[in-house]
Amino acid sequence: MGRLYLKNADLIATFDEGRREIRGGSILIDGRAIQAVGTDIAPPSDVDEVIDLSGHIILPGLINTHHHMCQSLTRAVPAAQDASLFGWLKTLYPIWSRLTPEMIKVSTQTAMAELLLSGCTTSSDHLYLYPNGSRLDDASEGASEIGLRFHAARGSMSIGESQGGLPPDHLVEREPDILTETERLIARYHDSEPFSMLRLVVAPCSPFTVSEGLMRDSAALARQNGVSLHTHLAENRDDVRYSLARYGKTPAQYAEDLGWVGPDVWHAHCVQLDAHGISLFGRTGTGVAHCPCSNMRLASGIAPIRRMRRAGVPVGLGVDGSASNDGGHLLGEARQAMLLARVRQGPAAMTAREALEIATRGGAQVLNRDDIGQIAAGKAADLAVFKLDQLVFAGALHDPLAALIFCGPVQAAYTIVNGTVVVREGQLTTLDLPVLVAKHNRLAGELLAG
Repeated sequence: MGRLYLKNADLIATFDEGRREIRGGSILIDGRAIQAVGTDIAPPSDVDEVIDLSGHIILPGLINTHHHMCQSLTRAVPAAQDASLFGWLKTLYPIWSRLTPEMIKVSTQTAMAELLLSGCTTSSDHLYLYPNGSRLDDASEGASEIGLRFHAARGSMSIGESQGGLPPDHLVEREPDILTETERLIARYHDSEPFSMLRLVVAPCSPFTVSEGLMRDSAALARQNGVSLHTHLAENRDDVRYSLARYGKTPAQYAEDLGWVGPDVWHAHCVQLDAHGISLFGRTGTGVAHCPCSNMRLASGIAPIRRMRRAGVPVGLGVDGSASNDGGHLLGEARQAMLLARVRQGPAAMTAREALEIATRGGAQVLNRDDIGQIAAGKAADLAVFKLDQLVFAGALHDPLAALIFCGPVQAAYTIVNGTVVVREGQLTTLDLPVLVAKHNRLAGELLAG
C-alpha cells in the first residue's frame, strides 16, 4: 500500500458535502486515505503507480448494508423458487442445517467477489446459522483474504418451532451461549478505528426467531461495547401479523419498547413499516437497509423509501441473501431501487443520482460510519471505477452518471478498497476466481445432495 494517482477520469462523482461532479479530474491516494481530489492535482515524484482513467467514471465505493452470504450456495433451489418469505425459509432451513465451516468461508468469498466486481467496497453480512461447528470466524477469515471492508453481523436464533418460532429446534442456540459467543467475537475482531476493515455487529435474526429477552440483552451488550445493532423488521404482512399476535405491538412499537432504535441501529427491509414507524425512525436516526430485488422476489411489497427519506430516515441498499435475490450486483440493486420507487409513486419518486447516493453516502450513514461513502480528502480510499466506452452506454455519455443507473448495470473496471486495487481491469486480484467458483459449485452440490 503506497501512493496511487488516478488521472484524467471523465467524471468523478464525489457525493461529498457539495455533491461535486468533477470532469477531467484526478485523485491522489496516500496509503489508506484520499489525499486530494480535483482538476489541478499533479502526481508527486514519489508516487508508486499512475492509472490513466480516460474514458472512465469514478464513484465512492458502493456500500451493501444487508446480506446473507452463505445463501449463495442455495440460489434458485426449485422448491423455494415460488414461495413467500415464511414458506421460503421453511423450505431452506433443512438444507442450511448441513452447512459446514468450509462452506461458510467459501460462500462468503463468492458473495464478496460478486460484490467487488460490481463496485462494492464495504458490506455487512448477517450470519445467523451455525451448524456443524460453523462460526462467524469462518466468514471473517474469508473477508480478510479477499479484501472487502466488512461489517460482520453475529446473528442468532433462539426460538424454535416447539416454542412458536419459525426455525426447526435443532438450528437454534441457547441464549446465554449466543451472548457469550458474541462478546468473544467483539473482543477478538471489532476495530472501531477510522478506516477499520472489520467491525462486529450484534444481530439477532428477527422478532419471530428470538425472544424479547435476547433482544433486550443484545441491545445492552452492543451498547456496553460500542457496536451497532441489526435485525430484520416488518419485512412482509406475515411479519406484521406475527408481531401483533405474539406481542400485541406493531414491529416498530416492538423495536421501540426493546431499545432497538437510534443511530447505532439499522433494520433490514421495513417494507411494511407504518406511519408511526417511519416517524419514529426519522426522529431517532434509526437506519433501514432497502433490499428491492429480494422484496420483489419474495413478493413482500414495495418499501416506502420516498416517505422514509423525507422523514429523515437513513436509508442504504442491501442485496440481501443470494437465495432471496439470487444475485449480488449492488449497482444493479441501485437501479432496481430507482425503478421500484417509480412504480410506487411515479417517475419523480427517485432520480438516478438519488439512487447512487443511497448506495454510497446512505449506506455509510446506515452503518454509522463517517469515513466512507464519499470522495473527499481524508476519507477512506474506497472507489468504484466504471468504463464508459461500452455498448450499454452508447448514446448516453452526455450524462454518464445517470447512465450508470438508467443503462446498466455493468461490472467495475477497478475497485479500490482501503487504497488497494482489488479489481483491476475487470479482474479480481486477491483470489483466483475460477478456482473459487469451482470449489463453491462443488460445495453447493454437496449441500443440496444432503
